[in-house]
Amino acid sequence: MLDLHHLAESAVTTSTMTADRAVATTAAVVALAGAVTGAVALLRPTGGRPRGPLIALSAGILGVAAGVWVLATADGGPGTGNGVVGGYAGIAFGLIAVVLGALALTRARSRT
Repeated sequence: MLDLHHLAESAVTTSTMTADRAVATTAAVVALAGAVTGAVALLRPTGGRPRGPLIALSAGILGVAAGVWVLATADGGPGTGNGVVGGYAGIAFGLIAVVLGALALTRARSRT
């Protein structure tokens, strides 16, 4: 006999890669790369070339924007396939990247 209740269960599991999870994961990775770039730019100034701080600022802003978009369009909480955890990670790493990039840019401009 066919169990209809079993068929009605959600098709999204913890290992299913949905479009929202892919966007959120990309946002988190870009923001994390921006945070690393900002930290490197802050620790190793390049002497007048503010390319690292600008990359960190740009990646941080993109990570925050994508994270906010994912959270604004999410229909459920963590584990629902909406990318909520990745959205929060994108926002957190993005804010860190923006702060580190701004500090490195301020340091680079004060040296010139």
